[in-house]
Amino acid sequence: MHALDVLGDPVRRRLLELLADGERSAGDLGEIVQGEFGISQPAVSQHLRVLRESGFAIVRPEGTRRLYAIDPAPLEAADGWFDPFRRMWQPKLDALGTELARGRRARRLEADAPTADPEEPAADAGTNDNGSTDTENDKET
Repeated sequence: MHALDVLGDPVRRRLLELLADGERSAGDLGEIVQGEFGISQPAVSQHLRVLRESGFAIVRPEGTRRLYAIDPAPLEAADGWFDPFRRMWQPKLDALGTELARGRRARRLEADAPTADPEEPAADAGTNDNGSTDTENDKET
């Protein structure tokens, strides 16, 4: 089975996503996938078998449990298949990364900029040469 055929199934992709965090038991994987996809335990076992037989997952027994982990080699091969197509999207992804960095920088600069205390009047707003405010002068006249 071709790597993209294996990865084309959403249940198998989800199993690989779960395994990306590290080794997990078949029971743990089954419980999560059954809840998310509404499939039976035997169906989960079939998907795990496909991952094993296609080389995407390795399994080791630990007592009565079977622990699954990712074998990175087939993922690297699948990644290599995409190499000729990267030139189409890589410049756009690079531009997106630049724009995201600009946005983060602008937010950081905005957050670091000093802000005026709304309860404190501005230093020169509404004061006369003698230091009194315009409203104080208005009261005196």
